[in-house]
Amino acid sequence: MGRIGLQLRATLENITRLRAEGEDFRWYLKLKCGNCGEISEKWQYLRLMDSAPLKGGRGSATMVQKCKLCSRENSIGNVFERRWCLVCAEEDIMPLIFTLRIFSFLDILSQTIKPYNAEDSEKFKTIVEFECRGLEPVDFQPQAGFAAEGAESGTPFNDINLLEKDWNDYDEKTKESVGIYEVTHKFVKC
Repeated sequence: MGRIGLQLRATLENITRLRAEGEDFRWYLKLKCGNCGEISEKWQYLRLMDSAPLKGGRGSATMVQKCKLCSRENSIGNVFERRWCLVCAEEDIMPLIFTLRIFSFLDILSQTIKPYNAEDSEKFKTIVEFECRGLEPVDFQPQAGFAAEGAESGTPFNDINLLEKDWNDYDEKTKESVGIYEVTHKFVKC
């Protein structure tokens, strides 16, 4: 499966830099097992601040999961191992290339989190990428925790809730309404 990007499309009115705010932002997803195709019934969330160990102590991921239907364990190729350098006595993170049997996992790639800007309005743009092994996101539910800024004023708008796919407010500095409308998404392979 590899990397999967979450693309967002929305109509922005007098607003820019719509983004997931903080390491505690919750990405609500429905996930599909890569082996049997089972899709989770309930929304599951991932946060950057969460970390679960991979089987065998060979690193960690945002979510590690075993399929409830088929109990499939999946193979991965690149894992990062922490070890101590005997020369300088400092911790080093080394990539290991091997096959390791682990539970399915999904990881948020923090360096890929991008804001959705005024110039992106009404176009699909990748706002985050996930590293997927054995699990694939198939649906996204935007909720609270987004932040944005007034396009002209820079006025901060925090804790924006997009559960209803629309949001609006008023920018006191510019004396204009601001809003985010018709929020949709899709997943793409990266």
